[in-house]
Amino acid sequence: DDLAADHRVVLVDAPGHGASAAVRADLATTAGLLAEAGGRAVYVGYSMGGRMVLRLALDRPDLVAGLVLIGATAGIDDPVERAARRRSDEALARRIEDEGVTSFLEGWLAQPLFHGLPDDPAERRARATNTPEGLASSLRLAGTGTMDPPWWDELPILGERGLPVTMIVGERDAKYRTIADN
Repeated sequence: DDLAADHRVVLVDAPGHGASAAVRADLATTAGLLAEAGGRAVYVGYSMGGRMVLRLALDRPDLVAGLVLIGATAGIDDPVERAARRRSDEALARRIEDEGVTSFLEGWLAQPLFHGLPDDPAERRARATNTPEGLASSLRLAGTGTMDPPWWDELPILGERGLPVTMIVGERDAKYRTIADN
């Protein structure tokens, strides 16, 4: 609401989420969809959304006036760790399909990373409208392990084009604090 007071804000549901639950798209395809929806703009993305807007900036820097990445990464360099992440995401996808969205949300929000966040019933209801199939597809197509190869070597193009990039991480998010510092 604060941004909308003096900016045009376009909010999208990521593939597999919300009103886009039936959309199946990997990160590159999603970047193209974002380009169509937003045109030239400052793009903001959290976690998977950060990977999506980062892919957009790498593929179409002409459309990105600025980039705000919240808890996002350019991938996992180590192939063993990347493969482990894919297996972990696949296991989570199967769990969501087997147990449903409500059970997944309870476990997800119980993680220490989210401890202390206010429990917003409206937000929880909105998240519960996701489908198991959509969330599982999102993990399989756009999880961090799918970034093979990772995009670290592509990042210099952002600097070469003078693209302003802001990295935001939570104070308790040690993994992404390390990434942002580098």
